[in-house]
Amino acid sequence: MAHNQFALLTQRRFLPFFLTQALGAFNDNVYRQAIIGLLFYLGVSDAQRTLYTNLAPALFILPYFLFSATAGQIAEKLEKHTLIRITTTMEIVIMSLAAIGFLTQNMAILLVALFGTGLQSTLFGPVKYSILPSVLKPEELTGGNGLVEMGTSISILVGMIFGGLIFKLAGDQGPVVAASAIVLLAVTGNLVSRMIPRADAGEPDLKIQWNPAPESLRILRMTRRQPAVRNSILGVSWFWFVGTVLTSQLPTYAIANLGGAETLYIFALALFSVGTGVGSMLCERLSARTVEIGLVPLGAFGMSAFMVDLYFARPGAATATGLEVADFIAQTGAWRIMLDLVGIGVFAGFFVVPLFALIQNRSPKNELSRVIAGMNIQNAAFIVLAAVLGVVVQRFFHWTIPQVFLALAIANALVAIYIFTIVPEFLMRFLSWVLVRTLYRLRVSGTERIPDEGAGLIVCNHVSYMDALILSASIPRPVRFVMYYKIFNIPVMSWIFRTAKAIPIAGAKEDPEVMRRAFAEIEAALADGQLVGIFPEGALTKDGEIATFKSGVERILAKNPVPVVPMALRGMWSSMWSKRDGRLRRMRVPRRFRARVEVVADPPRDGAAVDAPALEAQVRALRGDCA
Repeated sequence: MAHNQFALLTQRRFLPFFLTQALGAFNDNVYRQAIIGLLFYLGVSDAQRTLYTNLAPALFILPYFLFSATAGQIAEKLEKHTLIRITTTMEIVIMSLAAIGFLTQNMAILLVALFGTGLQSTLFGPVKYSILPSVLKPEELTGGNGLVEMGTSISILVGMIFGGLIFKLAGDQGPVVAASAIVLLAVTGNLVSRMIPRADAGEPDLKIQWNPAPESLRILRMTRRQPAVRNSILGVSWFWFVGTVLTSQLPTYAIANLGGAETLYIFALALFSVGTGVGSMLCERLSARTVEIGLVPLGAFGMSAFMVDLYFARPGAATATGLEVADFIAQTGAWRIMLDLVGIGVFAGFFVVPLFALIQNRSPKNELSRVIAGMNIQNAAFIVLAAVLGVVVQRFFHWTIPQVFLALAIANALVAIYIFTIVPEFLMRFLSWVLVRTLYRLRVSGTERIPDEGAGLIVCNHVSYMDALILSASIPRPVRFVMYYKIFNIPVMSWIFRTAKAIPIAGAKEDPEVMRRAFAEIEAALADGQLVGIFPEGALTKDGEIATFKSGVERILAKNPVPVVPMALRGMWSSMWSKRDGRLRRMRVPRRFRARVEVVADPPRDGAAVDAPALEAQVRALRGDCA
């Protein structure tokens, strides 16, 4: 039966956490918008409102710099479900203080409580993402992260709308309604959090270092150990930079460039938020339930393309003023602007969800909370940098908001190219993802059985020139494939194989030195804890049948008795690039294009207890009659 990521919303291991996170994001934004509503209700001066709009974000973000390192350690040491209940209890206390601020109309109390919400978010942040690998299977990570991002985006949007309407609709009862709403939401969040099932601590014996400065530096160093994780964190921080620039400019953009009333800003934000939610939800379907970082370049360049178009859609000032949403939609060019805002959000979802999934998948489980905490410190720095640069380029360089969007699009493309250059795995996965999804209709099952970490040997039948590419697109971890050197040297494909660190091999009679180097590389890769993939038949099948497995697999396992994962390719014999037909006929038969193929995997076997005939029999059984 086909998997549906929405099924997670019916399961206790995920639903209470999802609701707790969504309620927290909703309440934070109700609170912040209600404070703005109170300022208008009190009739404070423009100068005082400006002071608040500058001070409030700073108070909320400050705890991320001060306490993220401590929060990461606490999230590592405590059971995750317990910590979530503690943070939601904190929310009740903080929102009770905020309620007093609303009832007494005391801005100082409200700002102290706002700092408290930032502290509570700082403590919740590391456990928010580190709990997902504890409660979800590896193949569910992308879908689970997509749901969380979708829920967060929609909760923020609805919270802003609800909080902004409190004083408009309740009038003189606004302070009472605001106070009641935030406390009620906090209590509800706490009650829901008590239904989250047990999730063990990552490092229960960890000794907490309370000095934040040296610990922050140590945690930041921890995030940089693995290049892919380091640059995924850089990508997430850049996502927050882009999001901060965009959303902070939208209020003025809606008035100055779209000619809208206040409601048009909320509408523009809604388009971006809904787009982000949709993009996040589509990630699982596009990635075939793997951690598909190939979507990241697609997301990055898609964001830039729509931001460039947003500049050209309305580069100058609005020709009308005071437009409500319906009036704006009736304007010429409005649908193009709306499509651009949604498109930026959709591709932002493609960009950030796989990055979160990769960080969770590749970080050691006993360090994940601290890695997330380090990411939060860096995110906070990028958010502050985005806010400062937004002010600088407009006040001192006199850029218009469309010019800011254009500059952001160019910067986004350059940053993306930089990340993908220093870690080519991102671009390689993108190219393999595009090729495989273009040429085949791929179905994957059982790859969750592949160990998340540590050395392992993948063995599979060999049907076509595309086999390694298809397996790479199906397995969430990087795999060092051993392949015939003539396939390794195919033009264009060679770059992908080299970037993936494939290992070329030749027969002993063809080139003994290439063969010797291949076995030395295999041994070094397994000793380093990597996955190695081999095709023990030694050549492509000429008749669709599985040939006898050669003894090379036994030679590998004799020196490195690592776990062995038997896999099988189904349906590849009738696809392009197999040897079923001659080359000319193969290229002329359109029914072989977009063939249905399947990748299946069995549980790992003890490498010390298997031989070539046993593995061959298992792969034959896995493939069955689906040649």
